[in-house]
Amino acid sequence: MKRINVNPTRMELRRLKNRLKTAIRGHKLLKDKTDETVRRFMIYIKENHRLRSELENELPQSLKSFLLASAVNGRSVVEEAVAIPSYSITLKSVTQNIMSINVPQIEIVKGTNTDLYPYSFASVSAELDFSIISLSGILNKLIKLAEIEKTCNMLADEIEKSRRRVNALEYVMIPDLTETIKYITMKLDENERANTIRLMKVKSIINDKSI
Repeated sequence: MKRINVNPTRMELRRLKNRLKTAIRGHKLLKDKTDETVRRFMIYIKENHRLRSELENELPQSLKSFLLASAVNGRSVVEEAVAIPSYSITLKSVTQNIMSINVPQIEIVKGTNTDLYPYSFASVSAELDFSIISLSGILNKLIKLAEIEKTCNMLADEIEKSRRRVNALEYVMIPDLTETIKYITMKLDENERANTIRLMKVKSIINDKSI
């Protein structure tokens, strides 16, 4: 806590009081924003953990089915069956506003052909069907997970910035302004007392001369 180097005048005192009032209000608003951002961040973190857990359970099963299909039908047959995919999607990236932060929102736009299976069911075993449909669901979750992780990173950065600003106001700016206002008030009071004493002395001298 240090005093700001300013002239101890009433005008400066009024200006610093206005700055202190603004700083206190800004500190409250920033702290409220930080608290709400942390709350939103925790919601996304829980969703991130849920999706990751699901993917960690589902992905090995899908790959296991794919390997089993390769073993049953032959690697070359499976590769030929999935060589030309019939199902396509397009990703559309937009933004949504969370606490004045533009975070990404990825939308999946399906193509005109919605058939997941680019092969005849008679040519391969059911294991490949299960693997294809499972991997399709995993793709949607992977895209959602990427969106959520990016959002978490952006919210974490904003929380860190907001906390630095809150701490700067709480531990530096507001104490410095308070100390400076206290100093100027003390100096003005001293000047006021000195002026009062001088006036009393002048009055006393005038009274003595009149006698």
